Amino acid sequence: MANLVLAVLTARRLARNAAPLVCALALGGLVVLDAAERLPPLAAAAVFVALVGLLVQQARRRAAAIEASALLDLEVGVLLVVATFAVVLRLDGSLDGDAHAALYVVIALVSAFARPGASLLVALAAAALEIAVRSAVAPQGAPLALDAARAAAPHIGFMAVFSVLNAAILRAEIGRVRKASRTHLQAEIDRLRDDARSYRLLSAPAQARGAAQKGDDERLARSGVEEIHQSVLFALRLLRESLDLYTAMLLWQNDTGTHLRISELASDAPNLSEGPFLSGDGVFGAAITQRAPVVIGGLKPGYKLPYYVGPSPVRAVCALPVFEHGQLRGVLVVDRVEDRPFSPRELELIDEACRYAVRAIQNERVFVQLERAKVEQGKLYRAAEALGAATTETGVIEAGVTSAREITSVDFAAVTLYDEAQKVHEIRAVSGDGGAELTGQRFRHNAGLVSMVLQNRHPLPYRGEYDDKRQVVFTRRVAPPSMPSIIVLPLVVHDRPLGTLVLGSRRRAAFNDSVRSTLEVLASHMAVSLSNARMMRRLEELATMDGLTGLLNKRAMLEVADQKITAARRFSRRLSVLVTDIDHFKKVNDTYGHDVGDVIIKGLGDVLRRAKRTTDAVARFGGEEFVVICEETDARGAMLLAERVREELGRTTFHAAGSNGPVQCQVTCSIGVATYPEAGSTWEELFKAADESLYVSKRSGRNRSTAWSPSMRSGSAHPPAAEAPASAKPAAEASAPARPGAAPAARSASAPPAPALPPARSASVPPAGAPAPARSASAPPAGTPAPARSAAGSPAPQRRPPVGGGAPAPSGPDSAPPGGRRVAASSPAPARAPGEAEPRSKPRRPSEADPASKPKTAA
Repeated sequence: MANLVLAVLTARRLARNAAPLVCALALGGLVVLDAAERLPPLAAAAVFVALVGLLVQQARRRAAAIEASALLDLEVGVLLVVATFAVVLRLDGSLDGDAHAALYVVIALVSAFARPGASLLVALAAAALEIAVRSAVAPQGAPLALDAARAAAPHIGFMAVFSVLNAAILRAEIGRVRKASRTHLQAEIDRLRDDARSYRLLSAPAQARGAAQKGDDERLARSGVEEIHQSVLFALRLLRESLDLYTAMLLWQNDTGTHLRISELASDAPNLSEGPFLSGDGVFGAAITQRAPVVIGGLKPGYKLPYYVGPSPVRAVCALPVFEHGQLRGVLVVDRVEDRPFSPRELELIDEACRYAVRAIQNERVFVQLERAKVEQGKLYRAAEALGAATTETGVIEAGVTSAREITSVDFAAVTLYDEAQKVHEIRAVSGDGGAELTGQRFRHNAGLVSMVLQNRHPLPYRGEYDDKRQVVFTRRVAPPSMPSIIVLPLVVHDRPLGTLVLGSRRRAAFNDSVRSTLEVLASHMAVSLSNARMMRRLEELATMDGLTGLLNKRAMLEVADQKITAARRFSRRLSVLVTDIDHFKKVNDTYGHDVGDVIIKGLGDVLRRAKRTTDAVARFGGEEFVVICEETDARGAMLLAERVREELGRTTFHAAGSNGPVQCQVTCSIGVATYPEAGSTWEELFKAADESLYVSKRSGRNRSTAWSPSMRSGSAHPPAAEAPASAKPAAEASAPARPGAAPAARSASAPPAPALPPARSASVPPAGAPAPARSASAPPAGTPAPARSAAGSPAPQRRPPVGGGAPAPSGPDSAPPGGRRVAASSPAPARAPGEAEPRSKPRRPSEADPASKPKTAA
C-alpha cells in the first residue's frame, strides 16, 4: 500500500512539473494545423491568448528564480519559439518571408540566458517545428519529410550559427566579468586582512583556522579596520583644515618593516601614488632612520617626493615617525603648497594627531579582543548548556563533539572511555572517516598518546602537531586517519580519569594556543557531564532494577504494566500476565542456606530473561515470585511460554557453595496465567486472577501451569476441604497473618471465610487435652509414629539430605514427589470450611524493592 501511494504521488508530481512543457508542445501542434489550414478567427485568438498567458506566467517564474532549473529554461524557450512561429505565419503566411529573422533573435536570446542543455533542446524543437510546418504546407503527392528538410536546411543552419556564436561570445563575456569581480573582491578581502594584521587585530593567518573561527575573525577584523579608518580619517581631515595642508597621509609599516603603504589620507592632489613605498625612500627613510620629525621647507618646483607622481606641487613637508609602545609602526606625512615652514606649535598638533591615531588602533584592538573573548565565551556557554542537557553517555559525547566543531575546524573526533580497574581503553564513539572500524575497539594501557594523556593529565601532542610516523594515538593497529593536526584532551573528574577526547583536523596549526585553552575548558565540562550521566544511569538502575537478578523491580513493573494495559485497551490487543513461584523454596533456604537460594533466584531470572520476547517485561515481584507481562499474547501463547519456562527450570541444575561444601540442587516452579480482557481490565484484576491461577497450581501438586478461568472467581475451582477442629482455629488465627488481596476473589461465591490455617511445620503444639491440629492431604497415614518433638514442644530439627542429593525431601503440607504428583493419604483429610484455601508451605515474602509491602500468606 505504501509503495502504491508513493507511486501515485510521484506520478502526480511528474505530471505537475511536465504540464507546461506538454501544453507548449500541444500549442505547437495547433500552430502546425493553422499553417496547413487556417483556424477560425475565434479559435486562433483563443490559442494565441493561451500561448501568451502561459509564456508570461513561465517568464515570471524564470525571472523570480535565483537559479532557475533546466526544465524551466526549456519551457520558456519552447514557448518563445512556438509564439514566434505563430506570429511569423500570421504575418507572412509562410516561413520564407522577412519576419522569419525574428526566430534567429529568439534562438540567440535563449542560448545566451538558458542552460546549455536547455538551449540545445530549444534549437532542436525549433528545427522540428519548422520541418513540421513545411511538411504541412507542402503540395499533395510530394515526399513531405524529405522536401521539408531540404527547404528548412538553410534556416536550421542559421539557427545553429546564431545559437553557438551567441552562447560562446556572451558566455565568455559573462565569465570574464565574473572572474574580474571575484579578483577585485578577493583583493579587497586580502587588503582588509593585511590591514587587520598590521593593526594587530588578527594574530594568525585565517587559513590556519576553522570555518567558524575564520568567519568570526573576518567579521571582527572588518568592523575593526573600518572603525580605525574612520577615526584616522577624522584626525587627518581635522589636521588638514586647521593647518591649511594640501595632503595629510598616514602610512603604516608592514610586518617585515620593508615597505610602507597608505593607511588613510586626506588630500585634493590628483597625482598621488598608491604605493606601496620602500621604507628607506626619501623623506620616509629620513624620518625612520632618525626616529624624529623631519621638516623640509622651501622646496623647488621640480623636487621629487616619493608619494607624488611627477613633480611635487608642495613647498613644505613634514614627516613624523609613529611609535607604539616604543616600536616604530609607521609615518605621518603632511605638506602644504605655501612656502611656509611648520612652527613648533604645528609640530605639536601633528604629534597629537599621531598619538590619537595610535590610541584609536589600540582601542579597536582591545575591543576586538573583547569581542573575540565574548564569542569564545558564547561558544563555551552553548557547549555547557548542551552538555548539561545531555543525560546519557551518548548524548554527552554527541554534544561534546558538536561543540568542538563549533570552536575549531574538526574533521575527526573520537571519545575513549577508560576502565581503571582493568587498565583497558574503549573507543566509544567516532565521528569522521573510519568511524565504523574504530568504534568499539578496545586496547590495553600502552605508550600511545591516549594512555600518556590520562597518565600525565595534560593535552598531547604539543601544539597539536601530529606525525603518524613517529607518534601513536591508540595503537599501531588501531589508528585514526592521517592528519597534520591532532590533539588528545583528558577527561578527568576529581583526579579520576574517565577517558579522552581526540580531535583531528586536515588544516595545519588548527589547534593553536587560544583554541587549545578553549578546548581544555570544553573537555573539563564534558568530563563532569559524563560523570553525571554515569551517576544518573546508576541511579536509574538502582531505582528500576532488582539488585539480585537485574530484572525490573516491583515499582518499575507497575509502571510498565500500566503502560502496556493502556496500549492493549487503546488498540484492542490481547495481553497476558504470568506469575511464577518457586516450589518449596523455604526448604531450600532452610536446608542449604540463603546464599544457595539467591543462586536459584538468579537462575530463574536468567531462564525468564532467555524465554521472553523483546517486547515482554519480566520483573521480580518479591522473594521468589516473578511476573512476566506479554504483549499480543493470548492464553494459549502464554501457556506455551509458561510450560517452556517450567520445563527449562526443571532441567536446570544449580551449583553453589553451601555451608558444607559444593551443592547441586534442582527446583521446580508453579505458574499462574491470566489474560486481558477475560481475566480483568485493570492491573489489579489481572494480577489477582494470575495469583488465583498460581494457587490452583500449588494445590494441584505444584510444578505445573494453570490458566485462569471464570470458575476460579466463583469458587468452584477450589477443591472441598475439611474444616479444622474448633480448638485449632484460635491457634491458626494467631499464627497465620492475613494475605491481602488473594482470597476474597476465590471466596466470592462461598460461605463466610474461616480463619486461615498456618503451615503444619510452623504450627504450635496445642495444650494437653486439646484436639490435634488439622493435617493436610499429604500427612502420614494413620498409625505412623509422630515425629519426635523437643522439650519445648516444637518439632524436632529436620535432618539435612546428603550433599548433591538433588532437591530436598520436603515434609509437611507442601510435600510432593519429584515428578510433581502428590501421594494420596491413607486417612481422610480433616474437614475444612467450604471455599477455604489450603495453607501454603510458607508465608509470602515481602518485596525486597518495596519495604512497605506486607508479606503474603495462604488464604
